[in-house]
Amino acid sequence: MTDYSLQTRLLHNDHKFDKYTGAVSVPIQQASTFHQIDFDEPGKYDYSRSGNPTREALEEAIAGLENGTKGFAFASGMAAISTSFMLLSQGDHVVISEDVYGGTFRIINDVLHRFGIDHTFVDMTDLHSVATAIRPNTKLLYIETPSNPLLKITDIQAVAKLAKANDCLTFVDNTFMTPALQQPLDLGADLVLHSATKFIAGHSDVVAGLAATNSEQVAEKLSFLQNSFGSILGAHDSWLVLRGLKTLHCRLNQSAASALTIAEFLAKHPLVEEVYYPGFTAHPGYFTHTYQSKGAGAVLSFRLKDEEAVRQLTKHMKIPVYAVSLGAVESILSYPARMSHASMPPEERRKRGITDGLLRLSVGLENPEDLIEDFKQAFQYLEQRPKVADWGISREAK
Repeated sequence: MTDYSLQTRLLHNDHKFDKYTGAVSVPIQQASTFHQIDFDEPGKYDYSRSGNPTREALEEAIAGLENGTKGFAFASGMAAISTSFMLLSQGDHVVISEDVYGGTFRIINDVLHRFGIDHTFVDMTDLHSVATAIRPNTKLLYIETPSNPLLKITDIQAVAKLAKANDCLTFVDNTFMTPALQQPLDLGADLVLHSATKFIAGHSDVVAGLAATNSEQVAEKLSFLQNSFGSILGAHDSWLVLRGLKTLHCRLNQSAASALTIAEFLAKHPLVEEVYYPGFTAHPGYFTHTYQSKGAGAVLSFRLKDEEAVRQLTKHMKIPVYAVSLGAVESILSYPARMSHASMPPEERRKRGITDGLLRLSVGLENPEDLIEDFKQAFQYLEQRPKVADWGISREAK
């Protein structure tokens, strides 16, 4: 199946049908334990924490799609990230993207620090800053690209080369892109991570995390940790993610096309101060992103004047769900300061440009013209605010 395009491999792999029944849906093996026929030669499965046929089908699928050799399915994206960080030991140091998901910030800043694992947040779009931050005890360079929520772009291949030159690992959070648009292992990364809750599952009905690697050493250690911590994905949730994978390509294609249309509309609106979207040629990371990815994705962020503007817009929008998360069939409008990055102290948010006027939009499968009309009617309420003409909005060329 490796000779086919990813679009085809999403549907046709080693688990395209059940070899016993011919069923074209992977069986849900809900068992927690497995009968051992032979005392001296136990079967492949013994206890579902250590291995489950349905979860294994998903793990093999993500490994294949990421061009890896071993995949892992966890109870959530943060379970995948947290377990992966456990490859580190006391005294190790991590260099990590400064513009990173709030949950990742929390685990690195508030949890790992207690266990003697140090870190430095850097602007990973600046390779000099990355190189300067590397210490003798640095063991990991952690990348999120595009970053959440400002859509900054990191050159994966360049950072991976820096890591290898300094005997470090490279982890990449690939949630926004998925393997349909970006394959970090091919660019030198050692481990790729996903919140499969988002685009991969795609229907707001399951919480899951995935990881994939082409390193035998990383695979062996992560297998041990997955079994030790036990934060595995259940059989039914594994089946839901497998179902979502089948439509990933068409969902992401349509959502990405709509995202560009909406980003262009927002960039021209007088009440929008800035739009963050790697599909714009004026985006600082546009050429790097074009080199390492197959598309700009379906997530964008935009900045309004202040919190009150956000309050009025979200109050009057009718189509998008105003909620945590992203990557679903329905459009989701999120407020990072109160949602994805609420665990980040206000001063840290401001330092990173995550203002009180910033909104993140994950574009779903609705007609983009309907979404634009919805924005237009909601913006009318902002235009009625007192002294709106005195806001003094400065706009950058898009």
